[in-house]
Amino acid sequence: MAATSTRTPSTASRARARAGKSGRGAAPSAKGAPRALWKGAISFGLVHVPVALYPATREHGIDFDWLDKRSMDPVGYKRVNKRTGREVTRDHIVKGVDTGGGDYVLLSEDEISRAYPRTTRTIAIESFVPADAIPFIYLDRPYYLAPVDRGAKVYALLREALRQAGKVGVARVVIQTREHLAMLVPTGPGLVLNLLRWSEDIRPWSALDLPPQGLKQAGLSSSEMKMATRLIEDMGDSFDPGDFHDAFTERIRALIKRKSAAGKARHVTELEPLEDEAPQESNVVDLTELLQRSLRGGKGAASAARAGAKRATAAGKTAKTARTAKTATIAKKAPSRKTAARAPTRRVA
Repeated sequence: MAATSTRTPSTASRARARAGKSGRGAAPSAKGAPRALWKGAISFGLVHVPVALYPATREHGIDFDWLDKRSMDPVGYKRVNKRTGREVTRDHIVKGVDTGGGDYVLLSEDEISRAYPRTTRTIAIESFVPADAIPFIYLDRPYYLAPVDRGAKVYALLREALRQAGKVGVARVVIQTREHLAMLVPTGPGLVLNLLRWSEDIRPWSALDLPPQGLKQAGLSSSEMKMATRLIEDMGDSFDPGDFHDAFTERIRALIKRKSAAGKARHVTELEPLEDEAPQESNVVDLTELLQRSLRGGKGAASAARAGAKRATAAGKTAKTARTAKTATIAKKAPSRKTAARAPTRRVA
């Protein structure tokens, strides 16, 4: 029997869930700066650049929480069996993957945990490619990188070298329990790690009915092309993100302000927040020494690299142990977000 949940989490619970999954909404530090999601290193060749990973985006929209109008209490989660409509306890819920034809393969928490990638807290650069070689459709979520542990000079060196070469780094990185493809980009005064979508996540153009490319093939005349080009040139301008605003959010915020000033706000008792996980630090190899050995191609480079790998592996094992415990807790607490509905009979394997 399939189970679902009627969902109406509080703002605090949603913020915690977002921070745990992707770093969005991470709690600020005492100085107002965002808290580092983790500390590790950018690795390419024998060079390790110690960095801290910070969220580069933040939620600015309006959270509409569900409240019980009789008591103004937050409305929470409820797991419901899709067939019977009855509530299901956590002990009776298992995880299954639909393989088609009504068949499900069940996976235990231990089996899922063993499939998680090893956490090394290393941004492992695999290659450098031209900055315009990656189509924008692959761009997913950006993160800021800042130097730590006296790594400012080598951080600046990598930033300026990438900018001068017109290249970006293609890397792999593990955040939480997921491995991501990522692009390391010099942007303004810093380095940005932009997560990329896997090629399997991109739908092919062939699924759409599109006109053929080329003027003749698309049936376009030269006069039509000239007029369209002229219109585009007339509307040309520089891009300033400050010129564009979320009108819906601004109107809702103004409405909230007016109703609050009129004394129409209702008090809701906040739930106790969960304790935040302190960011973990990882050991990194001496940057200057590795850079010099890499340039000289000396024999000592290999031994230094092996030493760095051993440190990264040790740090990864420690982080993995903590991550597995945290994942088990989250898996028990986080309900499904599917809405209640009748479901056909499903077989499990």
